[in-house]
Amino acid sequence: MTPQRHRRLRQVLDRRQPDLSVLLDRVNKPHNLSAVLRTCDAVGVWEAHAVSAGSDLQAHHATSAGSGKWVRLHVHAALEAAVAHLRTRGFRILAAHFSPRARDFRDVDYTRPTALVLGAEKYGVSAAAAAAADGHVVVPMHGMVASLNVSVAAAVILFEAERQRRAAGFYECPRLAPGVYARTLFEWGYPELAARCRARGVDYPPLGPDGELMPQD
Repeated sequence: MTPQRHRRLRQVLDRRQPDLSVLLDRVNKPHNLSAVLRTCDAVGVWEAHAVSAGSDLQAHHATSAGSGKWVRLHVHAALEAAVAHLRTRGFRILAAHFSPRARDFRDVDYTRPTALVLGAEKYGVSAAAAAAADGHVVVPMHGMVASLNVSVAAAVILFEAERQRRAAGFYECPRLAPGVYARTLFEWGYPELAARCRARGVDYPPLGPDGELMPQD
């Protein structure tokens, strides 16, 4: 790993947002999954979540135009498990869903820990996801079409979250736990060596200031 590469990885990790996430509710088309994950990477989402509908989301994740190696995707067998997982970690859950209680997406405070639920393009979020959400948000539409493509809606809403968080200084210093940061930095910089270490059950070697491997005692 070159010093330049090491600095670039640190710049990205310095801006990761552990309390901003998405929950994909049966979004199974690879191109939509890929596009959402690319936006997640762009705004600094640390990890995303998805509910599987029987398809191999992990395989789709591997095709996500490179973003799959930078944004972790947790696949849950059921919506209830995904919601419970996020709630135990302090997330407020907002569904992109048109309903009488839906608010303009710009009127929401995204500096709070937030997970955005997005549904499949044809059907939207499921009734169960809409009921489980703490609130609903919509992107106002002024034309003939009723909604945006799911990946476009994700980009519009997530970049509003980025705008608010940037104004609040959330990107100015690292927000990941030190141990998570160090482990991820090594895995991003030395993925093959990291896999060998995990297979052998040994700790990762320490890194020097420019990302070089340091001798172990």
